[in-house]
Amino acid sequence: MERDTMCIQAGYEPKNGESRMIPIIQSTTFKYDTSEDMGKLFDLEAPGYFYTRLQNPTNDMVAAKICALEGGTAAMLTSSGQAASFFSVFNLAGCGDHVVASSTIYGGTFNLFNVTMRRMGIEFTFVDPDCSDEELEAAFRPNTKAVFGETLANPALIVFDIERFANAAHAHGVPLIIDNTFATPINCRPFEWGADIVVHSTTKYLDGHDAAVGGCIVDSGNFDWFAHADKFPGLTTPDESYHGITYAEKFGQGGAYITKATAQLMRDLGSIQAPMNAFYLNLGIESLAVRMPRHCENAQKAAEFLEKHEKVAWVNYPGLPSNKYFERAKKYMPDGTCGVISFGVKGGRSAAEEFMKHLKVGMIATHVADAHTCVLHPASSTHRQLTDEELKAGGVTPDLIRLSCGLESAKDILADLDQALSFI
Repeated sequence: MERDTMCIQAGYEPKNGESRMIPIIQSTTFKYDTSEDMGKLFDLEAPGYFYTRLQNPTNDMVAAKICALEGGTAAMLTSSGQAASFFSVFNLAGCGDHVVASSTIYGGTFNLFNVTMRRMGIEFTFVDPDCSDEELEAAFRPNTKAVFGETLANPALIVFDIERFANAAHAHGVPLIIDNTFATPINCRPFEWGADIVVHSTTKYLDGHDAAVGGCIVDSGNFDWFAHADKFPGLTTPDESYHGITYAEKFGQGGAYITKATAQLMRDLGSIQAPMNAFYLNLGIESLAVRMPRHCENAQKAAEFLEKHEKVAWVNYPGLPSNKYFERAKKYMPDGTCGVISFGVKGGRSAAEEFMKHLKVGMIATHVADAHTCVLHPASSTHRQLTDEELKAGGVTPDLIRLSCGLESAKDILADLDQALSFI
């Protein structure tokens, strides 16, 4: 099926007389006839559900849809995008291990890696996504377990060279994890360029309506865990907490990673997405292929308008021919990138704050990538915890405004920008 059709049809196929919509299984627990039947679930000997802290049928149906859209082999939903990013790395790396990550990843993810996961004993080396081959090579260590990047950096909008980083990761026997939140599988499928694992904050475009927080992890099934068995003992040696099961052996290359993340991490940490949120997420995904072109169209018009405005100092949008990443964006995302623009106004931080006060269509909000046009000043909000050096490394300047173009009329969005700029 085409991706447009998958948005509607994938993940759930009702049988005769069954609900046309994905059913909401709003239950914490599931009944079985015998203890033996339930025991098989705890031993991972049979498929099924026993407690929603680990798995839920509604969640799995929606995860299967996202898996199909990305072209993967297995997927799981999490309670948030942050949980997805954490699980994706922690499923591979533990105390004493090392991960290479792009320095321009979302500020919340940067804090997760640089602060919280460092306290857990995992070391991170952050590299400029445009670093030289020598700098990239130097970032790897014998204990490196993964490479992490974003298709489109939030909010720097740097287009990640997926193929280049995938080749580097594979040369060192580790997988490449890509956050594909901004591009979505409609505009980019990282697996086609060598990525091994994809994560999403489903709270953004996949949901699309500011309605439900969530995350997702998708495995491509392409990484050979046994070929690098010494690096990934959690997948290639027996797990004594599950009666000695070896995940890569029992569930194969396409199922081991997600099964381990569910059986171990979700079991112990419980960052499950609520079934009701999964239902809302599915409603959003059904219109994803229709919404994304409109987001990109509105952003393109807004970027072109801002680039010509006398009170605007600079504009960063990969769809502009003048943009540094224009050609790379055409390679990875030929049908468009996303609806998010970053720009600065003349007058710096104070002018940026004055401009934002006067917007009427655009609203000041922490959120991004949904039906409503919204703006944010990252240096004083989402990236507030970062130092000036970390802000610079992340591509965030003090004057940067992140504009997320929604689904409103482009004429109204441009008129709103124009009138707000008149106040500075």
